[in-house]
Amino acid sequence: MPSIPRDRAAYLMRPTARFGRSLAVAATLILGLSAATGSNATDATGEAAETTVAHGYSFYGDLKYPADFEHYDYVNPDAPRGGEISVWAPGTFDSMNPYTRRGRAGRFSWSLYESLLESTGPFGDSAPADVYGEYYGLLAHSVEYPPSKDWVIFHMRPEARFSDGTPVTAHDVVFTHNLFLEQGLPSYADAVGYRVIAAEALDDHTVRYEFREGISRRSLIDQVGATPVFSRAWFEETGARLDESRLETSPGSGPYVLDGFEINRRITYRRNPDYWGWDLPNNQGRHNFDVVRVEYFADDTAAFEAFKTGEYTFRTEGNSRQWAVGYDFPAVSRGDVVRAEIPDGTPPPATGFVFNLARPMFQDPRVREAVALAFNFEWTNQQLQHGLMAQRHSFSEGTRLEAAGLPEGAELELLQSLSEQVPEEMLTEPVVRAHESSSDRLQDRRNLRQASRLLEEAGWTVGDDGRRRNEAGDVMRITLPFSSASSSTLESIIETLVQNLQAMGVDARSQKIDPAQYTLRSRDRDYDMVFDQYISFMDVGTGLLQRFGCEAREDVFNPAGLCSPLVDEVINTALMAPGPEERDVALRALDRALRWERFIIPVWYNPNNWVAYWDIYNHPEDLPEFAVGALDFWWYDAEAHEALRATGALR
Repeated sequence: MPSIPRDRAAYLMRPTARFGRSLAVAATLILGLSAATGSNATDATGEAAETTVAHGYSFYGDLKYPADFEHYDYVNPDAPRGGEISVWAPGTFDSMNPYTRRGRAGRFSWSLYESLLESTGPFGDSAPADVYGEYYGLLAHSVEYPPSKDWVIFHMRPEARFSDGTPVTAHDVVFTHNLFLEQGLPSYADAVGYRVIAAEALDDHTVRYEFREGISRRSLIDQVGATPVFSRAWFEETGARLDESRLETSPGSGPYVLDGFEINRRITYRRNPDYWGWDLPNNQGRHNFDVVRVEYFADDTAAFEAFKTGEYTFRTEGNSRQWAVGYDFPAVSRGDVVRAEIPDGTPPPATGFVFNLARPMFQDPRVREAVALAFNFEWTNQQLQHGLMAQRHSFSEGTRLEAAGLPEGAELELLQSLSEQVPEEMLTEPVVRAHESSSDRLQDRRNLRQASRLLEEAGWTVGDDGRRRNEAGDVMRITLPFSSASSSTLESIIETLVQNLQAMGVDARSQKIDPAQYTLRSRDRDYDMVFDQYISFMDVGTGLLQRFGCEAREDVFNPAGLCSPLVDEVINTALMAPGPEERDVALRALDRALRWERFIIPVWYNPNNWVAYWDIYNHPEDLPEFAVGALDFWWYDAEAHEALRATGALR
C-alpha cells in the first residue's frame, strides 16, 4: 500500500495530480464560456476580466436552452388551460406559512412565491425537468458574474408583479434575503450569512450579492438566485414574522394564488389570470389547471377510499401492497381510472431507519451494524411488498456517482490525499452495501448470529432474563415512533424490525402517534430510531454540508445528527473540484464515506413512479427524466370529464 500524502492542499496543487492539473484548464474554460463581456470586474492581478452575462446559470457555464428558446422541450406549448386537478395530503395543517418553525404548514403553501432563477415549479417538480443543475431566469432576465464568482448581479424583469399588483423590485429581494437571515432556520442563517457578505439593491431592478473570499464558489449564485422573494411592503405593513404560524399569506408573484381553505380539510389554489409572466418561455405549456385542490385525510386508508369515489382525482401511490392488489375497484375495471408506471430518472431518496447518533449506544458502529442486521429486506419485499421493490445501497443509487467495489484510480488517489480521518479499511475493503437476508423466513439466523457477536464485542451481553445489558447493567432499549398517517405496509415492516430486535435480546418497541405529535418529536429528535430520509445527490453544493455536515448536527434535515470529520472533508473536497470529472470522483468518494458511517439502515426504493388518476387528464407523450409533472405540465381534458359525468362515474 503506497503511503498516504497528508497535505491535501499540496496534493491538489502538485503538477502531476489529476485534480491539480485541471485548475488552470478550468479557469481557461470558464473564460471561454463567457456569454458576453464587460469591464466591471478585475482578476487577482487587478487587470480587467471578462464577465459572463447570460439568461441562465450553471456552475460550469453550460446551458441546454439558448437565450431565445421558446419553451422547454418536454411541454406541449398548445396545451389547453382550464379544469381542476386534486390530490391528497395526510394529517392536518394549522398554518399557511411554509417557513414557520411551529405548527404544520399546508401543502404547497410555498407555491405562491417565485425566485430570481427558476429551479422548481410552483408545486415542487424540477424546472426545467429535463436537465440537472441548470437554472433559467424567472424574476431576473439575466445574470452577470466574473470568472471568480466573487459576486453576482441579477437584472430583474421590470414587468414582474406581486398578486396585489405591486411591482417586484430589487428592494424586495434584499429584504427577503435579510428576513431569512434574521427569522429563518438558524442553520440557513449560519450557512448563508457566512457565505454571502453583502446584498445590495443597485436600483429598483438590479440586485448585487457579494460572496466571501476563500470559500467554494459552489451553491452561491444558484442559492441566492433560487430564494423565494416576498413583498417588503406587506411584511412592513402587517408586522408579520417569517417564523410565525399564521393563516394569512403574503402576496406572491407566481402563477397561482391561494383561493381558500378549510382547516384540516382542504386547500384550494387558483390560477391567476393577471399573472405577470404568462408570456415567458419558461411558462409555455405549463400551469395549465385553473384550480389545484388538496384534500386532507387522517391516513392513507381513508385517502384511498376517497380516491375510489372520485373525491380527488390524482394519486401518487407509495404502498406496494395497494399497488399490487388494491386497484381492483370498478372504476379501474371500466377504464375510468388509469394506472401508470413512469420511469424515475432521479436517484431515490436515501430512505431508511435512521439512528439517533446522540444516543450513547449508537455511537459504537458495531451496535449500528448489528441493529441493521435485524432488517430483512428480502422477506419484507416478498411477503409485504409483493416483490415490487429494489434494495437501496447508495446515496446516488443507479447513477454514475454510485461507489462500487474497492476504490481505485482517481477515487483511490483522492482518498489517499485526505487526512487521517480516512480509515485504512475504507481503502482496502469494498464499499459498504446493504446486507443480504433470507427471503424464506423473517428471522435470518445467520444474520442474527452475526449481530449477536457484534453486540457482545460492543459490551452488550444477554442476561438470565434474555435481555441485553452493558457493563453498567443498563438494558438496551430502542423505541421507534411512527406517524398514525403512515401506510399499513410501513407499519407492518416496522413491526418486523422490532420483532427481530426482540429476538436479539433488545427491548425494542414501536410507538404509533398522531401526526402532530410525530412532527414535534421529529423536530426535537425525541427518538432512538426513526423511519426518515436524507437527500440523494447528483451534483455537489453546500446543501450537502447542511444535510450531512457537522454544521447541521442539530438540524431537522439531519435526523441522525451525523457529524463526521471524514464526511465533512470529502464534501469540502468536492466543493473545490475544478471540473466535472473531478467533481464526480469526489462525489463517488462521498457516497463511499456516507455508507461507511452506517448511520441509516437502507431499505427499498421504487425505480418507477406509480400514479393513478381519473381519466380526465393528458400529458406529453415523452415525459422528462426528472419529473412526472402532473401539476406542472399536464392538462385537463374537458370532453373526457363530460363523458364520465354522463355515466355518473365522476361528478
